[in-house]
Amino acid sequence: MADEGYSSTAWESTDNSDLNTSQTPYYGLFQPNSPSLIHESATAPALSSLPAKPSSTPPRSSSDSLGRSSSSRWRDSVPVTIERRDTLSMIPSDAISLVETSFDENVLRVLCELDCGVPLLLDRIKQSMVSCREASVFFKKRAVLEEEYGKSLQKLARTTSEVYSMNDGKAGSFVGAWQSSMKIHEVMAENRIRFAQRLNEMSDELASLAKEVDKNRKQTKELASRYERALQESELNMEKSKNRLEVSSEELERVLLQKEGESLKDGGLQAKNQGGVAGKRALGKAVAKGGLLLKGKNPGNIQRQEDDVRTRVSNASDSYRKALTDTQAMRQEYFNFQLPRILRALKECADEIDLGTQYHLTRYAFLFESIVLSDGSTLVPVGPEDGIGLKSTIESIDNRADFKIYMQNYAYARGGAAPRGPRREGPAEEGFLPPLPTHGGGAYSAAHANAPIGNGHNAQIPDKGRPTFGVDLAEQMARDNVELPAILERCCVAIEKHGLRSQGIYRISGMARKVASLKERLDKDMDSVNLDSEEWISDINNVTSVLKMWFRELPDPLLTSTLHQGFVEAAKIENDRLRHIRLHERVNDLPDPNYATLKYFLGHLHKIAEYEADNSMSIQNLAIVFGQTLFGQIIPGNGSFSGHGNGGIADAPFQNKAIETILDHYSDIFVDEAEVGA
Repeated sequence: MADEGYSSTAWESTDNSDLNTSQTPYYGLFQPNSPSLIHESATAPALSSLPAKPSSTPPRSSSDSLGRSSSSRWRDSVPVTIERRDTLSMIPSDAISLVETSFDENVLRVLCELDCGVPLLLDRIKQSMVSCREASVFFKKRAVLEEEYGKSLQKLARTTSEVYSMNDGKAGSFVGAWQSSMKIHEVMAENRIRFAQRLNEMSDELASLAKEVDKNRKQTKELASRYERALQESELNMEKSKNRLEVSSEELERVLLQKEGESLKDGGLQAKNQGGVAGKRALGKAVAKGGLLLKGKNPGNIQRQEDDVRTRVSNASDSYRKALTDTQAMRQEYFNFQLPRILRALKECADEIDLGTQYHLTRYAFLFESIVLSDGSTLVPVGPEDGIGLKSTIESIDNRADFKIYMQNYAYARGGAAPRGPRREGPAEEGFLPPLPTHGGGAYSAAHANAPIGNGHNAQIPDKGRPTFGVDLAEQMARDNVELPAILERCCVAIEKHGLRSQGIYRISGMARKVASLKERLDKDMDSVNLDSEEWISDINNVTSVLKMWFRELPDPLLTSTLHQGFVEAAKIENDRLRHIRLHERVNDLPDPNYATLKYFLGHLHKIAEYEADNSMSIQNLAIVFGQTLFGQIIPGNGSFSGHGNGGIADAPFQNKAIETILDHYSDIFVDEAEVGA
């Protein structure tokens, strides 16, 4: 705290200060167990609004001191009123505005009451600085580790990518997946390097904060020590003035005793009869202590000595009175104004470093969470626009197709070269036999040579012209003359047979390549697809992804665009029973094909939810997965909305709530008593 923030006039002017002649020093505004504490608390607001009263007795002159005979009489003649005031009421408005309005004034009051308020706050700030510096050091060391890790990972990924491009490694899908995986590692490395930069910034900010707070702490400590020393010196000067007054008073008493003794001697018998032994003893005592006071027993000399001593007593009295007034004014200035401001400044420093340290720790936690989530989203992207992720990149490697391309290229490159191994054909006289016929003839070889790479068998599937994806629900059911869509029945049966206990069923997506292949085969010839084969049950998520895709590609959503708003309004009802009734009414309003399909599919989901302990898919989780799927959402590719744009983001929570409520009351809505009895 700068020295200019404090007024020095209160330490120099004593015109409006109150006096205190109590033998107990006045060390604070709030003294427990004090008889005046109750009166002070009751009258503090009134006292704080009154101006300080001047001393009731003006300073005495030398002539006023002539009639005084002892220092006890002088002390009795100084009536002083002690006016105790509330600490905060003595602080001007500009001092209160030093901190924000939320500053805890009760804490400041308690600190003012404590004799150890200043060292308490100084030690607390010192502890806070240690904590702040420890956090700064941790951030710095963590930044070094993160930067080293990020740069090493970045260097490794780039070097590996460059070295692989120069070496004779595998080509085809492998090299694309390998380079993509190295790019993923580079992205993660760049995130770590940026994280290290943020940590360095926070470390430097904390170090600067600790340095600034330490500087303010030292300045405030020095200022407090200066005020305390000034008050102690004033009290010491007052004590010296008091001692001089007492010595002068005793000297005046001895002169008066001497004068009284001379009067008795001149009175002769009167002095003998009235003074007796006591008078002589007092006179002897005065002679023994007075020293030179008895020099010249002329009454005129004694009178001059008395006047001289009275002058010294008057001067000592005025000096003591002024020292007492100055000390009391300084004491009130210190405890009523300077000490609260010093404590407030120290508390501000403590709060500043504590809040600053906590803020940077919170920022560190947020950045750490962000970097971990960033790594996770890089490895497993949320949406297709973010990439395919590391696992999907590695799974995209097609070793069979790569080998076939390599074999074709190798054979073409070596076709004109001389054979290195034994000859395949030759003249019969040299022992060569005619070549054996190949099974299947040339047609088999030509068919396989011209087959597409990868899932080439899909190209051999004949298209029967009865698609099921993107076809209106009622239209395909009428075309096939069925009560339920065939794809729905077949997929649900396979999922219930092989995926009831699969972890995260319907929440985890399948492989994009497998899903696209299964969709194509089901759309061309559903009867030729065996969903119980090892190809599909090895990852049942491919089947669930195809079923969700079928729902999303319906031209009109399962719950229809016409009834969409009715379902949403019913889902907004807070009363559970009334919401159930309204949703039941909307379900009954569905067209027959949609009602039958919804009944069958929700029965399937209800069975999935019964195995929640194994698959972790509760009714609420299933509702989140199928909320927008059954109500309609954007179709990938053409940008239009399934269900005439009813899959708005704003309605998503109510769509999920509607599906959750219908699933919760599935038996009440769909299952008749006759069916239960049967």
